Amino acid sequence: MSTFAVIIERAEDGGYGAWSPDLPGCVALGDTEEEALREMAEAVRGHLEVLRELGEPPPRPATVSATTLTAA
Repeated sequence: MSTFAVIIERAEDGGYGAWSPDLPGCVALGDTEEEALREMAEAVRGHLEVLRELGEPPPRPATVSATTLTAA
């Protein structure tokens, strides 16, 4: 089992997009942060399943942590 970092960004239209630095091309959208994260979980499962079907090994997560910082 691997743990992948997920970044959630607010879109200009008010929705949210999610992506993982360790899974290029694996993205999801949602109307809320929670929905984007749920959709991303499904996208990650599907992404890894396709890699298995192609006989490719899953990527090893390189991103070990994510946080937010507030700038003055």
